[in-house]
Amino acid sequence: MPKEFQFQASPEAASSDELLAKQVAKFCKINPAEIQKVVVLKRSVDARQKSIKVNLKGIAYLRGENYTLDKIELPDYPNVENKQEVIVVGAGPAGLFAALQLIELGLKPIIIERGKDVRGRRRDLKAINVDGIVNQDSNYCFGEGGAGTYSDGKLYTRSKKRGDIDRILELFVAFGATPDIMVEAHPHIGTNKLPQIIQDIREKIIECGGKVLFESRVIDFAIKNNQIEGVLLQNGTAVAAQKVILATGHSARDIFELLHQKNIFIEAKAFALGVRAEHPQTLIDKIQYSCDYRGDFLPPAPYAVVKQIKGRGMYSFCMCPGGVIAPCATSPGEVVTNGWSPSKRDQPTANSGIVVELKLEDFKAYQKFGPLAGMEFQKAIEQKAWHLAGETQKAPAQRMVDFTQRKLSQHIPKTSYVPGTTSVEMGQVLPGFLTQIMREGFLEFEKSMKGYLTNDAILHAPESRTSSPVRIPRDDFSLEHLQIKGLYPCGEGAGYAGGIISAAIDGEKCALKVAESLKTFS
Repeated sequence: MPKEFQFQASPEAASSDELLAKQVAKFCKINPAEIQKVVVLKRSVDARQKSIKVNLKGIAYLRGENYTLDKIELPDYPNVENKQEVIVVGAGPAGLFAALQLIELGLKPIIIERGKDVRGRRRDLKAINVDGIVNQDSNYCFGEGGAGTYSDGKLYTRSKKRGDIDRILELFVAFGATPDIMVEAHPHIGTNKLPQIIQDIREKIIECGGKVLFESRVIDFAIKNNQIEGVLLQNGTAVAAQKVILATGHSARDIFELLHQKNIFIEAKAFALGVRAEHPQTLIDKIQYSCDYRGDFLPPAPYAVVKQIKGRGMYSFCMCPGGVIAPCATSPGEVVTNGWSPSKRDQPTANSGIVVELKLEDFKAYQKFGPLAGMEFQKAIEQKAWHLAGETQKAPAQRMVDFTQRKLSQHIPKTSYVPGTTSVEMGQVLPGFLTQIMREGFLEFEKSMKGYLTNDAILHAPESRTSSPVRIPRDDFSLEHLQIKGLYPCGEGAGYAGGIISAAIDGEKCALKVAESLKTFS
């Protein structure tokens, strides 16, 4: 009978099949020669003590036992070419997984994506990095795969109650992701690998009879008697459907503006805003692993810090070990920063968003914009950053200690942010209350991570697209918009998800509700 195990091992033992088999044998009180195969089911690093351990949980199969590692297969998707059509606006994780779920339920998805396909996006990413040219429809946020495709592919979520996380991970594996994402505590695909997976998902959707329309921006909704009837595209094409899943992402400001102009109910939503901090990865390793050299058996160290400062949360967000900082503006005249890591996380620097939670009352100066007040607050900071950076995609930057001491940094070393930086006192970019919270917060961070507060750390501003500044309200049961029948606000852009996994789960949920409402649920 297979033996189950759960214990801690040294990083070296956890990385060696031979050493791990010996430790499993000792734990199970059997001879190592009896073991045919050790399968690790869950793995995480425990760096809380000076002697770092790896938590392992798994199964050991013994000699003579039938052992086959089950290959994760795709569902048996039917052909839906001639089935009822459902519009899916947006080809990010919410839209793509909604489309896959619709196909599984016998419905035909028509995906409408304002940006280019995953390969075509690369030219526009180069343009913003090298030339500072922003394509409003194709950038780090817009295009096939959404914001996650070229900004990391992190699959970790704290929202365990949202739905079946393993199902989403299994689908990623079936489409080509490494099975390790089913094992690691903080699964990650990597920007260098995710594009091919996204392309394969799209090809499967088309193979099954679905449609994918690229470079097709939605400019209007066809609505009659508070019932959705379809959408109008920028090229003048009208696409009809009784059901529309709206999965446009957290940066689709034109969609928020369109909804508001048409008196379709939306509401302002609080979000978080701050800077992106970059440290040498060796420094983060030293802090987290309490060692001068990480060695060959430990991954580049991540970190997560949360502090309460003046009644507000200040915390690390979207931390990227061995990663780079990227320009994520979606319109000319603004600067936005974000971060990503390749699959090996082998870059020399670590970066993380360091953000402060905002409250609706912070947007009082923008009340005339109604439910778009938070969006206008966000936009104003991004535009101010652009002006301070000489009206370029350079990021306003400051050394961390200088920031806490209100000193303009005389020299900013080269960072991973390709467009470059401009030395600025962050108080010129961020509102005064936010700046003061962050100054105090970094001093508190230092108490938890000795060595974190250093002038070797460079702050880049702003980190402003943490989540949607707008919520598109929906019924808790049907998931339809509270006012417009047949319209299903979905994912991050609607305010119901925060990351690839939760967005994908929300996409599936909306697809299930669409099918249920059409009485095709089986």
